Amino acid sequence: MRPLLWAACSQLLPRGAGLCAPKPAVTTVVTASHHSLQPPALLAASSSPGSVSAGFLQALVPGSRAPSCWSSQFNVPPSALLVARPVGVCSMMRLPVQASAEGLDVAFVGVPLDTGTSNRPGARFGPRQIRAESAMVRRYNGSTGAAPFDSLRVADIGDVNVNLYNLPDSCRLIRESYQEIVASGCVPLTLGGDHTITYPILQALVAKHGAVGLVHVDAHTDTGDAALGEKIYHGSPFRRCVEEGLLDRGRVVQIGIRGSSYDPDPLRYCREQGFRVVPAEECWMKSLQPLMREVRAQMGDKPMYISFDIDGLDPAYAPGTGTPEIAGLTPAQALEIIRGCKGLNIVGCDLVEVAPMYDVSGNTALLGANLLFEMLCVLPGVKTL
Repeated sequence: MRPLLWAACSQLLPRGAGLCAPKPAVTTVVTASHHSLQPPALLAASSSPGSVSAGFLQALVPGSRAPSCWSSQFNVPPSALLVARPVGVCSMMRLPVQASAEGLDVAFVGVPLDTGTSNRPGARFGPRQIRAESAMVRRYNGSTGAAPFDSLRVADIGDVNVNLYNLPDSCRLIRESYQEIVASGCVPLTLGGDHTITYPILQALVAKHGAVGLVHVDAHTDTGDAALGEKIYHGSPFRRCVEEGLLDRGRVVQIGIRGSSYDPDPLRYCREQGFRVVPAEECWMKSLQPLMREVRAQMGDKPMYISFDIDGLDPAYAPGTGTPEIAGLTPAQALEIIRGCKGLNIVGCDLVEVAPMYDVSGNTALLGANLLFEMLCVLPGVKTL
């Protein structure tokens, strides 16, 4: 497998790509020494539970299989009670970093692409900021009892390379990278990036799993045909997926749809495809647990995918996005939707359209990091304590 984690040389890679790690002087996979990543006080190995191990230090350097940490057969995020949050490479939840999905059950993957956006750009910086804010996310889900790091082997495998000057070529790069991830038997959890990326991701997943069901949270249906003469952009991924037979159309649910439209009947295409569309107005001031019971029955036990556009939430909670729409979902409803997918045959998830520069508080990226953790917690095989 070719490595996904690349050095940040802007002649070959976009400047927004890659983990927040020291940049090497050569254009190659990052191979910085342990000493360049951690202060001397942390270099001593320890085998006692909860201490910083040599495995943790090795985990900060990609290029080999991610080691186990914290005296466990699994990779475990370091506790902020023992390792200060600012310490270490900025990976998702400060998990070990490795260059491929080999040996993993689940991989966090960044796709720093925003050349498919139609309004405010900036989602290319989403993966980096989500990783930074994810230092606040802890090991266990105290609300649901989920213990993903006691159940699955998880690591951050860095970013997929993209071509910021050629959107179709970016889609090719994404598709080929995800084909390798899927071939390893790993479930990808994706940090976007604009919503264009879901199209090539599903191309890769469907090649293995067949047409998938979809739980899609968004302010927009993303079923447009073309914009400015272009068929591929962040408003069209699910129309392209329908055309290629990637979606099991009777198992597609779109939640949170709202806003003004170009067409007097903007949901007609979705209805014609057999999608279930739940407008935001049907979600106002209510729990979505009854809805999710119906969604679980609709999805059954066949493969399904979760695609969560952060603009599905009201911009009061998530202002850091490119195409905000008023009167959206709440964070509590977002949790109900994701937690309501527990028990489904989830083969992948994404969290897209975080554009950090429009939210100086960092709360949008923090929300995105927590929602990705919630997705991890509902994957098949996760134990509940």
